[in-house]
Amino acid sequence: MSLKPISHSLLFLVVSGMCFSLNAASLRDPTLPGAGSTSTTSATVKVDKTLTLNSVVIKHSGAFAVINNEIYKKGQRVQGVKIVQIGKDTVSLADGRKLTIFKAITEIKGQ
Repeated sequence: MSLKPISHSLLFLVVSGMCFSLNAASLRDPTLPGAGSTSTTSATVKVDKTLTLNSVVIKHSGAFAVINNEIYKKGQRVQGVKIVQIGKDTVSLADGRKLTIFKAITEIKGQ
């Protein structure tokens, strides 16, 4: 059985079109993020719970603590946790955590 020349051309176009669509399907969209990236939404953004006690100031008017570069006083909340006590180099929180100033910063060498 012999195919007509027009049938050969039609067959060639159909096979070529199938190959092209297979190649196109295997190509990666260049606008998508890389393989190791993750996407987050505002509802799933992870909040950093690390609290750093930067300094403590005790005056006649009361004690103030600088935590994560923000000023707080006893009774206020930091990241939703109430500050229950401010000492000369520590801050106690209602959830049981105790923040301490890094001693190497507050002490003068040799004293």
